[in-house]
This record gives sequence, C-alpha cells and structure tokens, in this order.
Amino acid sequence: MELNGSSTMLQGALFDLDGVLIDSETLYTRFWEGVGRHHNLPSPTFAYDIKGTTLDDILTTYFPDPAVRADIDRLLHEFENEIVYPIFPGALEFVDMLRDKGIKTVIVTSSDNKKMEFLFNQHPDFPRHFDAIVTAADVSHSKPHPEPYLRGAEKIGVSPADCVVFEDSYQGLEAGRLAGAKIVALATTNPAHTLTDKSDLVTPSLSMLSWDLIERLFA
Repeated sequence: MELNGSSTMLQGALFDLDGVLIDSETLYTRFWEGVGRHHNLPSPTFAYDIKGTTLDDILTTYFPDPAVRADIDRLLHEFENEIVYPIFPGALEFVDMLRDKGIKTVIVTSSDNKKMEFLFNQHPDFPRHFDAIVTAADVSHSKPHPEPYLRGAEKIGVSPADCVVFEDSYQGLEAGRLAGAKIVALATTNPAHTLTDKSDLVTPSLSMLSWDLIERLFA
C-alpha cells in the first residue's frame, strides 16, 4: 500500500479505553463535574478539559494543596472500585477481527494501574484481546503529548505510521496525530461534526466499522 508517497502497511491498532472500548465517560464526567463544583474551579468545561490526561497531571495542574490531591485520589479510586464498566457492544469483536487479520492490538490509556485492576476484576477475559497495554505508569507525558501512542507502537515493535489510533477525546486525537498514526474518531464523547477535522474517519462506534473501512485508510 502507498500513503503520501511512502510504503505504509497497517500493522498495529492502538485503542483508547474510556469512550472507545468501555462506556464509562458519562460516569467520569459526572464525577469530575462534582469535584470541580466542590472545589470552586472556574472552568465550566473542566470535566471535558481533562479527558485523556493522567490523574497525576490533573491533580498537579488543578489542585496545589497536597491534602486536597490525596483526598481526590482516594475518592476517585473508591468511585472506580464501585462502578460497573460496561464494554461497548461489538467492541471486542472488532478488536478480535483485526487480530484475525494479523494486526497487533494495544490499549493506550491514561488510566492508572489501580483502575485497570478494577476493570480486569470485572472482566477477567478483557486483557487477552490485546497484545500490549500502556497505562499512565508507562509514560512521562499525558495526551495530547504523543508519548502514549509512541509507546504503544513501540511495545508491539511497529512504526506509528503503520498504526491506526481509535480515540474519542480531543486530547487523545491530537496525541495520535502527533504520533504519526492514522486516526479514527469515536463520536461517543464529543459531537461527530467536531471530530471531522481531527481524524481520518469518524464513527459512532467500533461495531459500525469494517475491515474494508480500516484498510482503506492505508490505500
């Protein structure tokens, strides 16, 4: 396949977690809206501004008091331990379809390892669908920095240019673009019309995608 004059072959699929594989963004938005109101944060879009960033970055950027940071960290992990993580219908079937085509699959999330432990306790079969997982513990910079997606490609030994990123947040879409990957935007968190100039393809869900659509990105 040829792309922009150079030979580029799809080899890796890099998936954000919340809003792409699991239907949890609404729950997190409500949690962070509550935190913002409680701490009198002036931004009305705070809960959306932080999507795609790590907990450490959120706490150090918005909450200078160490005691407040510790309390929010405690509240978040109590919340994550109690919520149900619903997997989007057809999401893992789509992942498995790509794997059947020989594509390596990676979760690239800003979540920390404690949250991932909660998720895997609810869905023990979840990790087997992926060749690698990148969490907040694996990177020094949050999305929109490209490091998370660069690390994801590195973990499966392929060039980012040979990968497709699946994302829902503006920060994550920018991270994938800066990493040099092809971008599929999921209109699960933000309106579809706001994603068209940030991606190569917009879809309402992974279940609506086919192999032909993904392959066409690299034609």
